[in-house]
Amino acid sequence: MTEIEIEQEKKEILRQYRKLLRHAKPFLQGDDAKLIKRAFNMSQEAHKNMRRRSGEPYIFHPLAVAQICVEEIGLGTTSIIAALLHDVVEDTEMEIEDIERPFGKKIARIIDGLTKISGVFDYGTSQQAENFRKMLLTLSDDVRVILVKLADRLHNMRTLDSMPKNKQLKVSSETIYLYAPLAHRLGLYAIKSELEDLFLKYREPEKYIEIVRKINATKAPRDRFVRNFISPIQKELNKHNFKFNIKGRPKSIYSIWNKMTKQEIPFEKVYDLFAIRIILDLPPELEKAGCWQVYSIVTDYYQPNPDRLRDWISTPKSNGYESLHTTVMSKTGTWVEVQIRNKRMDEIAEKGYAAHWKYKENENSSESGLEAWIGRVREILERENASAIEFVDDFKHSLFNEEIFVFTPKGELKKLPGDATALDFAFEIHSEVGAKCIGAKVNQKLVPINYKLKTGDQVEILTSNKQRPNEGWLSFVITSKALTRIKDELKEQKKSAALDGKEIVLRKLKQAKLEMNSEIMDKLLGYFNLKSALDFYYLVGKGKIDPKEIKKIKNFEDKPRKQASQNVSDIESFQRKIKTATGEKRDQLLIGEDMDIVPYSLAPCCNPIPGDAVFGFVATHEGLKIHRINCPNATELLSRHGNRVVKAKWTSQTEVSFLTGLKIKGTDRVGMMNDVTRIISNELKVNMRSISIESDNGIFDGSIQLYVNDTKHLATLTKKLENIEGVEEVARFDVS
Repeated sequence: MTEIEIEQEKKEILRQYRKLLRHAKPFLQGDDAKLIKRAFNMSQEAHKNMRRRSGEPYIFHPLAVAQICVEEIGLGTTSIIAALLHDVVEDTEMEIEDIERPFGKKIARIIDGLTKISGVFDYGTSQQAENFRKMLLTLSDDVRVILVKLADRLHNMRTLDSMPKNKQLKVSSETIYLYAPLAHRLGLYAIKSELEDLFLKYREPEKYIEIVRKINATKAPRDRFVRNFISPIQKELNKHNFKFNIKGRPKSIYSIWNKMTKQEIPFEKVYDLFAIRIILDLPPELEKAGCWQVYSIVTDYYQPNPDRLRDWISTPKSNGYESLHTTVMSKTGTWVEVQIRNKRMDEIAEKGYAAHWKYKENENSSESGLEAWIGRVREILERENASAIEFVDDFKHSLFNEEIFVFTPKGELKKLPGDATALDFAFEIHSEVGAKCIGAKVNQKLVPINYKLKTGDQVEILTSNKQRPNEGWLSFVITSKALTRIKDELKEQKKSAALDGKEIVLRKLKQAKLEMNSEIMDKLLGYFNLKSALDFYYLVGKGKIDPKEIKKIKNFEDKPRKQASQNVSDIESFQRKIKTATGEKRDQLLIGEDMDIVPYSLAPCCNPIPGDAVFGFVATHEGLKIHRINCPNATELLSRHGNRVVKAKWTSQTEVSFLTGLKIKGTDRVGMMNDVTRIISNELKVNMRSISIESDNGIFDGSIQLYVNDTKHLATLTKKLENIEGVEEVARFDVS
């Protein structure tokens, strides 16, 4: 680099540092500014020879994270220092003790929570899950560790362009799986929406660009519509001397894509593309009445949809969110969501947890929804015998989006996630009540334990001392508390049955004049095709393995069980294996950093075809599996086991056929079926595996399974089918 470029970098670092201090100035006290300066100098010195993948000095990252903490989350001095130093222990020679001496235990503990676990992990475990659990352990003491981590993740997502594709997939999948729901749970709606949009940018880049282009193209008519819509409301609010601000807020790119995908509709048919937000400026004692008065004004001009009224002012969400939502019909026949809230509510909605604490002194409640949720996280953390992956699964369940409000027989209000069952409610009351639950009375009517509750239900739980949890319960409970308690009880039951089974096994071996040792156990596991001694003893104890069979191992020669990737615990070792691997030319897929040709199999969950954006995943016993990037299982695989993801890319194709499916919808007419099959079989010479078309009142709906060469071949076929008279929609689906 030239001296001029180095000088420019120094000026930019200084500019960003001064910007950080400007935003922090309103709440700085005593020696805060000196402490921030010391943290900045320490971070700059520690990272002085480091650069990010983009080529810029590494110090830009901690500065940006600190700026997000202050400007976008509303955090103070402690979080700024933690943000500036969050990577020094992980990336440099510095130790936690070096931070504790000048800055104290509190900041050192936050940074320790943000520092990834180092070392080698056993195969079958997940380093990502272990790191996430470590971070959450700190959450129960200080929520700022999560807020700084979210700021760190947001900046990493904003600068993900410079990373390789497989790294983009891993980071964005982790983000949508855990960090975006966590931002939502902590009330950080602006950050949650941006994380979701950035996930889509890297997961479905073409869809993302298409939606952005269409949003921009419709901006002028949308702005005109908003002006016309709010004009009479503004006049009426002014007449009543309200201080207010009205915004027209477009839906996030991710939520538009989500609606298009779930409802299988094009962009043009997503009608609620934006919401109107009315923000009042009222003293706390008048805000509730004021919001309802504004609701009355809005519904005087526009007809409301009675099923779409959401009152989160009387009963706020667990993350502190308060607002009044209604959906009304505009004069042009379009549904419009209107959100009504006070300035305080808006700040909590945008900045979540940090703003919630700012206003907490004005609240009368002894425990907020957020504090109650953190209490539930502590319960999950107390499960010492749970694996990290189990922990992450249970934690994920606690990040529910929608809530229902139900009542105990005495009228006490309980908040539960949407789709919660009577059994979830029982565990919410008490673990013992849940474990003994045999049914419930909902609004005085007897219902089974898997009955899904609705807002307003009054629930009474029925119990029996003879009842015990079973495996089937896990299929319909959704709260982390219920899942945790059931799993713990099942483990205890399994251990008890295994002890009984072990006694039976030892007795049978003695009769066969055999002594239990590792060699005998390997033979037993090989004979019964099981993975662990605990599983074997359990099945014997439950009577699912006939004890008489045990004697047969005397004559059993244990053949080595096939474990295609037994010794592959990370990508580095997999890349080394690639060097010696061979494969046939027809595989036509390049794998790994060096783009070698190696054996693989196509994942049946998404059936990728040549031309699809794909990634390789090293499966435990099945070698390399190829998945589509938008595979339904991709997010979970990438977020849990990103260290087992391999680059994969199709090369130019020969004529090899791959099975895929097409859904086709439209208006029925005579000859429709003939036209569809003519295009497929005669014009494009495509072989069909099956075709099924049903017609009902002039509308037909069909599915076709067929063999194509690649995505271009499929696109040509789709376009030709769409051009058939009466065909409204053609969409790909995964063949299982």
